[in-house]
Amino acid sequence: MDAKGRVLSDECIADEVPYEELPEGWVWARLEDCCSVIVDCPHSTPSYLAVETGYSAIDTNCMDDDWHLTGLRSLSQESYEKRTMRYAPQAGDIVFSREGSIGRSVILHEGNICLGQRVMLLSCNEVLLFNRYCQAALSSPYAWKLYRAANIGTGVKHINVSMIKTMLVPVPPLAEQRRIVERVDELMPLVEECGKLEDAREEMDASLPGRLRKSVLQIAVQGKLVPQDPADEPASALLERIRGQRRQLVAEKKMKAPKGGESVVFRGSDGRRYEKRIDAKGRESKPICIEDEIPFEIPDSWEWTRLESVIVLLSGTDLKPSQYNEKNEGIPYLTGASNFTNGELIENRWTIEPSRISNKGELLFTCKGTVGEMAINQFDAAHIARQIMSITPCEYEMLPYIALSLKAMVEDIKSHAKGVIPGIERNTLLARLIPIPPLAEQKRIAGKSAELFGKIA
Repeated sequence: MDAKGRVLSDECIADEVPYEELPEGWVWARLEDCCSVIVDCPHSTPSYLAVETGYSAIDTNCMDDDWHLTGLRSLSQESYEKRTMRYAPQAGDIVFSREGSIGRSVILHEGNICLGQRVMLLSCNEVLLFNRYCQAALSSPYAWKLYRAANIGTGVKHINVSMIKTMLVPVPPLAEQRRIVERVDELMPLVEECGKLEDAREEMDASLPGRLRKSVLQIAVQGKLVPQDPADEPASALLERIRGQRRQLVAEKKMKAPKGGESVVFRGSDGRRYEKRIDAKGRESKPICIEDEIPFEIPDSWEWTRLESVIVLLSGTDLKPSQYNEKNEGIPYLTGASNFTNGELIENRWTIEPSRISNKGELLFTCKGTVGEMAINQFDAAHIARQIMSITPCEYEMLPYIALSLKAMVEDIKSHAKGVIPGIERNTLLARLIPIPPLAEQKRIAGKSAELFGKIA
């Protein structure tokens, strides 16, 4: 239709209209017919200044996804005048992002602002289209579907001004447009709150498997995962047997005697826990109360002990570059956390000159750099670097339970790491108090834990 109201063409647009039924009094209209101005930004980069000049530019980085103006960029009066030769933005105009963060928009409330890059401007005809309603229409799901379909460009995606000009929008009577905007303003805080709750739910869903695994580990080492069986040999008998084995190894010079003697943790007549040391000759030190070290209570058939009392710990050592290769010659050379992935070991270096050898079935624990990665050594033999410790239980059947216990306390172990490259010392592990169940119960705990972990996504 021309300026005199004469119909120039009559074209069917049924395929463009997303839904035919509109409320009475509403019509479909193209944005260019409801706006006095729709103009693109100058296709040049403004010379921005670091000082306030009274003249500003707005681009896609100056607005957020919630219709808020986050800042303006200063430029000279000369640059401002060049960039407003076609049109000087006015208060009430809509600035719309057409590239990068497509779909962002703000309504201007001050003067002396020009368009920066990647934006366009719409000045609504106040008789036909309320600017706040237009902004809501530009942010609607229907509009976003059009933007995604119209995205062009091999680099940064963008939409053309012509697409916005010819965009169909449902236009209610002006008074109803204002009522719609008032209702949107009432509902938006609720929508934002729902969005926050949804984000929190998604975050909780993502963290739930890890939290469930931690919960399983915690109740496992507290004696709450499987029931106790009175027929099980108590942990005290297991620990006494291990101490006897260790004394024999020391006598045969196959193991060094622990510094200060073997640790024995026991409950005193006052109900509190004490620790004493027994040397190779059977001499006992004065008991020391360690009740403040006990983190939680355990079943009567369990015992507390130092980790050093139930394992043999081997610290690794680094090799010189001339001592290892990448040609699969020799045995694997494990250097640190890069060899650990999802509880498994990968090999990428080898050596024919090993000196600190971990054997198949031992538990490997990273102690420097990334602390706390664990995996069972599946290689017949591997040289371990100083970033790794190898753990062998004195009673090998205890290995699955000891691994679970270390996983349960790994965050606390990490908190003791020191240095620019975080690392823990041998004694940080050896001195840990660990709750020991009867051996039969340890096996039940390991089996039940594996079953539950398999059900946790």
